[in-house]
Amino acid sequence: MAHEQRVFYYALLGGLPATVIAMTLLLTGDFTAKVQWTLGLVMFSFWFGYALALRERVVRPLQTMANLLTALREGDFSTRARGANRDEPLGDVLAEINLLSGTLQEQRLGAMEATALLRTVMEEIDVAIFAFDAHETLRLVNRAGQELIAQPAERILGRPAKDLDLADCLVGEGTRVLSRTFPGGTGRWGMRRTVFREGGLPHSLVVIADLSQPLREEELKAWQRLVRVIGHELNNSLAPIKSIAGSLSTILKRPQKAADWEEDMRGGLEIIEARAEGLNQFMQSYARLAKLPAPSKQPCEIGPLLHRVISLETRTEVQLIDGPPMTVSLDAAQLEQVIINLVKNAVEAAPEPGQTAPPLGGVRVGWHKIPGALEITVEDDGPGIASLQNLFVPFFTTKPSGSGIGLVLCRQIAENHNGSLTLENRSDRPGCIARLRLPL
Repeated sequence: MAHEQRVFYYALLGGLPATVIAMTLLLTGDFTAKVQWTLGLVMFSFWFGYALALRERVVRPLQTMANLLTALREGDFSTRARGANRDEPLGDVLAEINLLSGTLQEQRLGAMEATALLRTVMEEIDVAIFAFDAHETLRLVNRAGQELIAQPAERILGRPAKDLDLADCLVGEGTRVLSRTFPGGTGRWGMRRTVFREGGLPHSLVVIADLSQPLREEELKAWQRLVRVIGHELNNSLAPIKSIAGSLSTILKRPQKAADWEEDMRGGLEIIEARAEGLNQFMQSYARLAKLPAPSKQPCEIGPLLHRVISLETRTEVQLIDGPPMTVSLDAAQLEQVIINLVKNAVEAAPEPGQTAPPLGGVRVGWHKIPGALEITVEDDGPGIASLQNLFVPFFTTKPSGSGIGLVLCRQIAENHNGSLTLENRSDRPGCIARLRLPL
C-alpha cells in the first residue's frame, strides 16, 4: 500500500467514530427522509473532503522534497523550495535542503574553476603529461604530450600505451632518464611515473621532460668552469716559467757573463722544474677526479672497516664511537678513501693536544642507523668552516699544500653509492661535522 493511501485511510479512520455516531443519531431521530439524506450527504462530503485534504497536506511537501533531491542528484543546484520557514519542522527541512543546494552549487563552481585552472596550467607547461588507466589506456594528455606524440588528443585518447610507443614508460623504475626518439623529437628525456586512484582503480601519471637544452646549458657551464680552472693553473705556472726562461736566455746571450751566472742558471732551472712538477701534479689530480671508477659493491661490516681506517692516523688519537653492528653493500676501498680524507681534514683542523681542555680538542668518528640509511660522522673541535660555498669547488683549497680535490672526490664517491656527503659547522660548540650517508 502506498504512503498516500495509508495517510488517506488513517484520516478516514480518524473521522469514522464521529461519523457513525452522527449517522446513528440522524437515522434514529425524528427527522424526515429528506433531512436525513441532506445531512448525511453533507456529513459524508466533509468527511471525505477533509481526509483528501489531509492526504494532500502530507504528500505535497514530500513530493516537493523528492523533486528537490532529484534535482540535486541530477546536478541542478539552482532549484529552491518555497515556504522554508524556520518556525516549523517542515520549514526547517526545506530550509536545510535550500542551504544544501547553495553549498553544492558553490562547491561545484569552485571545482569547475579549479579544473579550468588545472587544464590551463597543463596546457601551458612544456612538460608532456600522460594519464593511463589500469588497462594502460590513455585517458588524459596535455598540449606538450600531443606535440611529443605528434598527434592531436582526439586521435590518441582511448588508445593503449603500446600503440603510442609509451609502454616502456609504464614499467621499470619510476624515475629515470630515457635516450630515445619520439615522433615529436629526439634526445634525452627525464621520465617520472606516479600512481593515483580514480574511482577506486589505479591509474598511472607519466611526466616526460626534455633534458637536452638543460643538459647543454649545464655542459657549457661545466666547460667554462673547466677552462677557467685549467687556464688559471696554466697561467700560474707558465707565466713564471716564461719570465725565468727569458731571463736565462738573456744571461746566455751576454758576451761577458757574471761570475755567478751558473748559480743563476741552476736556480732558474730549479724554479722551472718545480713549476712544471706542480703543473704535472695538477693534471694528474684532474685525471684522477675524472676517471673515478664505478663502485664494486660487496657486503662490508662497518665497525671493522672504521677501526682499520682510523688506525692509519698516527699524528693524533682519533676516538671511535662504536655504533650498532651493521653490514652494508658498498665498495670498501672507495669508502676507506673517503673516511681517510675526512679524518685527515679533521685532524688538520683540530687544535693541538693540550691547547684545549677536555673533552674538546679531538677528532671523533662514529656511525649509527637512520631511517633507510647508514650515517657515518666525523667531527672535530677546530675553528669550523669559513666558507661553506667553496667546499666542493674543484681545486679550491685554503691549505698551502692542498690539491682541492679531496672533498670533491669524497662527494662523488658518496653519490656513486646513491648516498650523500655534507659538512656543516657545529651549533653546540666550535668545530665541524661531516655526515656521510649511504642507503641500506
